[in-house]
Amino acid sequence: MANNSITATYESLPKIVKILLQLILGGIIGGIYRIVRFVETKNTVTLVAGLLCTFTGVGNFIAWVVDLITEITSNQITVLAD
Repeated sequence: MANNSITATYESLPKIVKILLQLILGGIIGGIYRIVRFVETKNTVTLVAGLLCTFTGVGNFIAWVVDLITEITSNQITVLAD
């Protein structure tokens, strides 16, 4: 694997595995993905979105739905995950 980042490892998983992970643990995965992505890119908006997705009920549900849709359509988490 050329890029050894955690998010690159997640993105390299097969599409069906990522969709199943989103269905089972979607909100948590989305939040943690965004927090780790912040560590890699230093984009503050990504950190705030990650914290809201991880620690708030509404943010968790919204992130779960949005991330599931983006995984199905574009094969990666894209919304607020710069």
